[in-house]
Amino acid sequence: MKKLKLIINNDKRNFTKNTFFVKKEMQTILNLYAKMVSSGQWKDYGLSIGPKEVSFDFYQRSSDKPVYKILKNFSPKHDNEKFLLKDKNGFIIERSSNLNLLIKKRNWLKLKTVG
Repeated sequence: MKKLKLIINNDKRNFTKNTFFVKKEMQTILNLYAKMVSSGQWKDYGLSIGPKEVSFDFYQRSSDKPVYKILKNFSPKHDNEKFLLKDKNGFIIERSSNLNLLIKKRNWLKLKTVG
């Protein structure tokens, strides 16, 4: 029997450090998520990873579209477009170069989603 060799995307050229949220960014987002889950506003979350951006998606119910998305843009055209907050229709609500400022600008408990 021949030996089998498993290779999983071993191309170092395609890998960059900025292909996901860093630890502090994830901690900030998960703190927001925990706050909203405990208030009964959100029920689930998801992650979307693409070549140009990564997003953390918040859901009211598992079967719906995400209510909000926090996106990290890997190659923003402007400095204030590194982090984006989008609603369920894909419209940009807020943009910032700093994730903490993006999250602190909103009063999340007063935000109501229109069904």
